[in-house]
Amino acid sequence: MSIAFIGGTGLYRLPGLELECYEVTTRWGTVALRRGAWHGQEVLFLARHGEDHGVPPHAIDYRANLAALKAAGAHAVVATSAVGSLTPHLPPGTLALLTDFIDQTSGRARTFFDTEVVHLDSSVPYCPGLRAALTAAAQACWVELHPGAVYLCTNGPRFETPAEIHTYARWGAELVGMTNVPEVVLARELELCYAAVAVVTNFAAGMAGKPLTHGEVETMMADRLADLGRLLETLTTQEIPTGCACGHALAEYRARRGEAEFGVAL
Repeated sequence: MSIAFIGGTGLYRLPGLELECYEVTTRWGTVALRRGAWHGQEVLFLARHGEDHGVPPHAIDYRANLAALKAAGAHAVVATSAVGSLTPHLPPGTLALLTDFIDQTSGRARTFFDTEVVHLDSSVPYCPGLRAALTAAAQACWVELHPGAVYLCTNGPRFETPAEIHTYARWGAELVGMTNVPEVVLARELELCYAAVAVVTNFAAGMAGKPLTHGEVETMMADRLADLGRLLETLTTQEIPTGCACGHALAEYRARRGEAEFGVAL
């Protein structure tokens, strides 16, 4: 069983990593993955926006990506995402675990179950066990990791307006990004443990008193890459919990249907 990491191409260029490239074909498309070992733990890396960072957030084939990781043997997925902050207590440079989300996307395939009625419980959308493992890893490697934040996902590719940010903050959102939904939902439908580490790259529109640029996002991600890499590397030395509720997300439907193998056909 493998730990899968989703993020930018910089993640798999970290020191000490030797990865082989290969492709996995699923019902939803073919996905490029990289596989290797880190401290004896098998790891998978997926570049969310493609190997050349050419796929915008609204055009990512999230179903193909998650299905490929499942088919490749992943049991736990840790996603990394660049986000904007809606609150002063999460300034640029902060690393934060996501604990809840608000979905403001449109036009994205949000489920694997297009022809069946499956109401997925989202009371605890991010795996508590995997979040605890990340928290322990952060403490072990002296990386400051904010314990929890509410994430709001927009469609992109444009940045949000100040009026939108003001509204989202009133709803209770603390961070804003463009990629974590439906990724987190699809992972749960595949009964994968999934957690997300957000990298705050900037204050959201209307908060910093200046226009937003993609350049500042890239610069901050590069600045925090070493700490992020150290966190993920340390995670591979920790015991990753198994047998949690994530792995039984479809148990109710299996019981009701009397089908031991009910789930997503990859």
